[in-house]
Amino acid sequence: MTPGHARAAVRQAPPPFSPVLLLGLALKPVRPQVLQPVFDAMLGVIRRRHPDILDRMADYADKPVCIDPTDLPFVILLDPNPEAPALTVRREIDPAEVAATIHGPLDMLVSLAEGKVDGDALFFSRRLVIEGDTEVVVALRNAIDGAGIDLVEDISLQLGPLGRVFRGMAGAAIGLVGRMRDDFEMLRASLIAPAVKEVDAQAARIDALESEVRQLRKAARRGSAA
Repeated sequence: MTPGHARAAVRQAPPPFSPVLLLGLALKPVRPQVLQPVFDAMLGVIRRRHPDILDRMADYADKPVCIDPTDLPFVILLDPNPEAPALTVRREIDPAEVAATIHGPLDMLVSLAEGKVDGDALFFSRRLVIEGDTEVVVALRNAIDGAGIDLVEDISLQLGPLGRVFRGMAGAAIGLVGRMRDDFEMLRASLIAPAVKEVDAQAARIDALESEVRQLRKAARRGSAA
């Protein structure tokens, strides 16, 4: 499978039904250039608070990585060159431009960056999908592993007196998103429950019919032998 085909296959998989998906729909008409200052500021915070991350990527300075949040309408191009790192927001990217691409829901990507989840488990469960040079992705994961990244705390410490306000607002927003995610999951379960029940009922009917067919065949063979 070519890289382009692999990317298409990932994109065709429906993203999780979550508040982030609704945010992605709202951001769809927004030009990536409008969002670029946010990622420039985020990279600046990481460079000041965790400079060792980029130093550990020095051997892969010429191997950019595409980070693809599957529930958002854009991708992020990470240039890990310690001398001139960059996080660039793009609408899409040519797989030939990057050494590797990581696909996954935004919350999983953030949790991975903050070291809150087991990256191997996510990759093996296919909740995160890698294309291209896996060695680069492993190096990136090792670079951020144990770095103690906490995006809310890191940003709040850069805001001086406003940090406490930002921390409180971010905590409230994260709590709201968590409650919304639970509500979305409950709604999703209630919507698909009738379909699951019907599938189970059909499977039971098929099993019963197959059992009846087997019994009829046995009876027919006994009649032929007689």
